[in-house]
Amino acid sequence: MLLHVREVLNAGELSRARAVLATAPWGDGRATAGEQASLAKHNEQLPEDCEPTRELQQLVLRGLERNALFFSASLPKHISPPLFNRYGGGSNRFDNHVDGAVRYLRQGAGRVRTDISCTLFLSAPDDYDGGELVIEDVAGPRRIKLPAGDMVLYPATSVHRVEPVTRGARTAAFFWIQSMVRSDEQRRLLFDMDNHLRQLRSTIGDTDPAVVGLTGTYHNLLRLWVDV
Repeated sequence: MLLHVREVLNAGELSRARAVLATAPWGDGRATAGEQASLAKHNEQLPEDCEPTRELQQLVLRGLERNALFFSASLPKHISPPLFNRYGGGSNRFDNHVDGAVRYLRQGAGRVRTDISCTLFLSAPDDYDGGELVIEDVAGPRRIKLPAGDMVLYPATSVHRVEPVTRGARTAAFFWIQSMVRSDEQRRLLFDMDNHLRQLRSTIGDTDPAVVGLTGTYHNLLRLWVDV
C-alpha cells in the first residue's frame, strides 16, 4: 500500500527542523547503506549519533504519535529511529535499489524488520527541481514530491529511487516500520475497514448495532493477524 499522510509536522516544527538542518554536520550518505545500495547512493546524511539528529528524531516521533492516519495504516510495532538526508550539488540522487529486509539499530538496541518504508519531506517542492521519489508499482512508476511536512508510506519491498536534484536542495527524514501485521494485503484490508468505520461513526454514531458489530469484526481480524 502506498499512502500520502498529510501534515505530520506543523509549521512551527518545520521551521525548527530547517533551522537545525541549516547548521547540521552533513556527511556521506553511503555510511549507512548496504553493499548494493552503497553503489547507487549519492547523497548526504546526518550522523546517527549527533545532537541535531537526536533533536530531529524526537520532533518527528512526536508528529507520528499524534497522527491517527499513520497509526491506522502502519499498525507499528517498532519504528526505526528516523534518519535525515539531503540531495543537491554533486550528491544529488539515489539510483534504483531495494531497502534491506532488516535494520540493525545502533549500540545493540535491537533489529527492525522493514515492512514499510517512510519518507517525510522537509523541503518545500518550490525549493528544488527534480528530487522526485520514484516507486516502481505494478501499475507503473509512481512519482512522489510532497509538500513539506507530508509523508509517504510504501512497501519496503518496492524498487525505488530519488531522481537527481538539479536546483536547490531536498531534505527529508526517512525510516522504516515493523508492523504488528506483517502482510501488506492484510494491513490494507484493516486500513480500509477502519476508514469506513470512521465514516459510519461520524454519520450514525458509535452505538448503532451495525457500527458495534463491524468494530468487533475489525478487532477480531486484528486479533487473528497481529503479532505483538
